Amino acid sequence: MKLHTLKPATGSTKTNKRLGRGQGSGGSTAGRGHKGAQSRSGYHKKIGFEGGQMPLQRRVPKFGFKNNEKIYFKPINLDILEELAKKTNASALNIQLMRDNGIVGKKDLVKVLGRGELKVKVSVEAHAFSATATKAIETAGGSVTIVK
Repeated sequence: MKLHTLKPATGSTKTNKRLGRGQGSGGSTAGRGHKGAQSRSGYHKKIGFEGGQMPLQRRVPKFGFKNNEKIYFKPINLDILEELAKKTNASALNIQLMRDNGIVGKKDLVKVLGRGELKVKVSVEAHAFSATATKAIETAGGSVTIVK
């Protein structure tokens, strides 16, 4: 085998049909049919267009309410904090430590909730705490810090 004898497998390559280059190259319409928007250059179908039929996003009724002022928190329960404290042997559980261990995302606001038990004495940093979580952390000997 030599480099100058190499060629692609039979049937793997083909030349494109040169449309719109005179009568010999697919006729006068170049495979686009006759007239209409789709036969013209620069045609672009709108997103959601269904050929004149009423599109799905207009057929389905609107309902509900979206409050743009609402603050969404990522909930973290005490049992997850217990596992994190045992895994890292840290006395302070801050948001950066939670991000590094993949518990919360980069832009998440963290709220600690009271499911599970906390036996380790830790100081916890978060954006919000539930009353039961605060009570459980403080009874275990830890402290609660609210971050803005």
